[in-house]
Amino acid sequence: MDDIPEAVREKATYKPASRLPFGSIVGGVSLGALALVTSAFLLRPTAPNNNESISNQTVAKPENNTPSNSEPSATAIPDKSPSPTAAPPQQVKKTEEVDRLLGHLPYKEVPASELVAITADGNIKLRRAAAEKFQQMQAAAAAEGIILTPISGFRSISEQDYLFFRVKEQRAQDTSKRAEVSAPPGYSEHHTGYAIDVGDGNVPATNLSPDFENTAAFRWLEQNAARYSFELSFPRDNSQGISYEPWHWRFVGDRHSLETFYRVRNLKQN
Repeated sequence: MDDIPEAVREKATYKPASRLPFGSIVGGVSLGALALVTSAFLLRPTAPNNNESISNQTVAKPENNTPSNSEPSATAIPDKSPSPTAAPPQQVKKTEEVDRLLGHLPYKEVPASELVAITADGNIKLRRAAAEKFQQMQAAAAAEGIILTPISGFRSISEQDYLFFRVKEQRAQDTSKRAEVSAPPGYSEHHTGYAIDVGDGNVPATNLSPDFENTAAFRWLEQNAARYSFELSFPRDNSQGISYEPWHWRFVGDRHSLETFYRVRNLKQN
């Protein structure tokens, strides 16, 4: 045993010891590399999920902007709707603003070119439509022995001024008392050319008097005036508070005459 050199004995024991650690190191490195590759491969599918979430976030942003843009248009619609509804009440208020003076309603003076005479002397005139109907009515009454005498037809504002103010002074009448039997200037139906005062030619003493209602002429008018589109302007207990005038009649036989009297009256009653 002593003849074997020590160096030989040491080599036999050294080589096996050095091979075992080297193999294990290589094996460990290989397994680690394989694990890294496998983990990297397994982690790659998660990347598209992140992209999808990002893309979903970017798509969701336009959806949030859409309602914000539509909100101004939705608020603009109700802003326009109140304006047309506010107009009608203003129009109604304007149409109801009709002046009344001492119970009388305002009337415009008819142009002289639209008047025609109904008497031989030409002093009493009416609008053409009213004049024609009155003459027809007058002829029909005469055929039955009734004389319808025209007393007053068209009257200008200046003439009405005299009848109201000067006569009031002559008779020392109170203004409101005078207004019961005569309209102030600008408020007489005679301005229109449609109104006429009628008397009984057989009983002239009853002209412009409440006693006219007791005449044959008045009774005939009550029964027949409507056939010629004439009506009594101021019956008893009329809504305007004007004294009873059985002699005062007005023509309402066409659209203009009807609107002249009833449109103004209805506005005040409403």
